[in-house]
Amino acid sequence: MSEAQDHISKVRNEQSSHHLLMIQLAAKMEEEDLNASKAILNSSIQDDPETIAAQATIDYKEGRYAEALSKYSDAFNMQGFEPSIAYNIALCNYMLQQYSEASEIVAEIIDRGTEDLADFDHQTQRDENSFIENSSALQESFLIEAYNLKSAIEYDGRNHSSAKDTMETMPQRREEDLDPVTLHNNALFHMAENADDSFKIFSFLLSNPPFPPVTFRNLLTLYCKHGCNDIAADILAENSHLTFDLLSQDIYDYLDASIMITASPDEALKKFEELSKKYLSTIRSLKKELESNKRNGNDDEVEAIESDIANEMELIIPILMSHASVHWERRDYAMVERVLRQSEDVCNDEDEWKLNVAHALFAQQGPKFKECIQYYEPFVNTKGAESLLLISPIVLANLCVAYIMTNQNEEAEDIMKRVEKEETSNLGGTSDDHDHATKHHGCIINLVIGTLYCEKGNFEFGISRICKSLKPYDSKLGPDTWHYAKRCLIELADKAAKHMIIVKKAMAKIVHNFLDEVIVHGKDIPSTLHNYEDNVVSRGPNEQQPNTIAFEALKLKSIFQQITSN
Repeated sequence: MSEAQDHISKVRNEQSSHHLLMIQLAAKMEEEDLNASKAILNSSIQDDPETIAAQATIDYKEGRYAEALSKYSDAFNMQGFEPSIAYNIALCNYMLQQYSEASEIVAEIIDRGTEDLADFDHQTQRDENSFIENSSALQESFLIEAYNLKSAIEYDGRNHSSAKDTMETMPQRREEDLDPVTLHNNALFHMAENADDSFKIFSFLLSNPPFPPVTFRNLLTLYCKHGCNDIAADILAENSHLTFDLLSQDIYDYLDASIMITASPDEALKKFEELSKKYLSTIRSLKKELESNKRNGNDDEVEAIESDIANEMELIIPILMSHASVHWERRDYAMVERVLRQSEDVCNDEDEWKLNVAHALFAQQGPKFKECIQYYEPFVNTKGAESLLLISPIVLANLCVAYIMTNQNEEAEDIMKRVEKEETSNLGGTSDDHDHATKHHGCIINLVIGTLYCEKGNFEFGISRICKSLKPYDSKLGPDTWHYAKRCLIELADKAAKHMIIVKKAMAKIVHNFLDEVIVHGKDIPSTLHNYEDNVVSRGPNEQQPNTIAFEALKLKSIFQQITSN
């Protein structure tokens, strides 16, 4: 054999051996056996881009994102554009909070991938019946991963509507073909619209590993945010093996305090006070440091400190809201305001903080109505400029009540007319518009105003407004709207039973007719938003299901019949 042939044979043997090692490496990486993976890499060709990329992956898994980024970049420069390496470069930039760099790479992956994927069309992806096959070409394009990362960057930047839009324009697949990251992001981004479904998805992911590491943290923190502290405690106890690996000490401290709220609210308050002082002090120090570096022109330091502040703010907001919620449950609204005001210098640019200050002021009523308007109005002036239906209906309702109570009836009427006009217009619009229409903005505004009049003792006007607000029943009757209506009816029944007021025949007729309609239209509608399916008991065909709106309406009708017959 000639020297040239011998060299070629040697190179081929090395390549064959290297290829075999890469297969073994892939198996060990899949098993998360990093020590074995490192041993295999030591025997591989060191200057091969595949080896360098594998070394970068180990760095990433061990949290060394800057080193991983450097190695992925070397591999990319050696072999040109490769979607998998490009995505990992973007992912490292994201973990290093270098969002602009990550976004540029993600955009290139999407541009290249959509050109190469023949059966993918942006315009058809919003059609719920338009699906793309979960093919090897789709997997190799890394389009799904790129879209998920793009949405995460937008979500972290608090551009939640763009994050949801990105998820809707990504290649749409059948539910059974969805990957864990897509399931997680969809659940997170749609939590506000359908919390029950989102919690089911998070629970499914937790029960079917592998799942995105943030799933555990998000499931627990969101349960606490929604006041389901007992459920969070159960999940934490059942998955104690995940605590060390997936929860930071900061998150654990917050969860620990939140879980105490139900059983030991005073102890929870102490913990929240300690946590609040700790993080507020850290943020204030960082802000001083930020201003100093801005004056001295230290741009690199400025970017790093801004990133640190953003991380601390992600922790302080839920801590403050949970702290305030303990006082809210006690109806100590002045203390809620006090807790929030203590962080005003740090949180006054945060929408969640401003909104909860507004709610605390509104709940105190009296002279506080005028002050709460100053906090509610900016939400209407920003989001409302595009559409009032983008704003939470309770914000609009409280603002209208505050206007009425401060003799600004024209402003309240203007909001109600705009809402009514938008809802009427959207009934014949696109599916997205119809989603807005189904939020019952106008209905809830009228319900809250009706409730206000009932609380002031004007039941005749308040009840009539409430009854009218739920028409048409087939589109406006639901657990949330029924909640407001039944509160006022129960209050009316209570005062009438105690002979504090007299229910006139005209009002009695309105109430009876209203409840008859509710009984007809509320047979299959749960009376509460949570755990309805768990509480339903099998009944005969002519019996009302318990825990439905119709069942509760029937009970109320019976009460009113007894009251008005006396």
